[in-house]
Amino acid sequence: MKYFLGTDHAGIKVRDFIVEYFAKRGIELVDLSPRSEERVDYPDFAKKVCTQVLQNPDSRGILVCGSGIGMSISANRFKGIRAGLCTDAYMAKMTRAHNDANVLCMGERISGLGEIESILEAFIDTEFEGGRHQIRIQKIEEIG
Repeated sequence: MKYFLGTDHAGIKVRDFIVEYFAKRGIELVDLSPRSEERVDYPDFAKKVCTQVLQNPDSRGILVCGSGIGMSISANRFKGIRAGLCTDAYMAKMTRAHNDANVLCMGERISGLGEIESILEAFIDTEFEGGRHQIRIQKIEEIG
């Protein structure tokens, strides 16, 4: 599984943590984030990540901004993207298990690094359950 990471200026510190976390786990990560904390616009980085996720079917994305809200709203504008804004591991587990989310959104100003690590672990390690949830995913895909 390949992951694409994108942050805005408010997610740079978490970006560094995520890059290190993926390296330790030996999981492929492509970092599309800005290189400095100079102000940038989060929709630009949501677009970069979501475009890559859609072009690479066996991939997922991770987006980080200050609250995670802007990234989540932006990501969910792309047909075929199911982005979940998660503030704890339970939400990350459920967004994968029940919603087959292919993009994880988080907020650097909301979650500490310990929580970020548990969110990442749950998102990466949880498989989609399918079954009754697949019907719901199909209905989501039919919207707009």
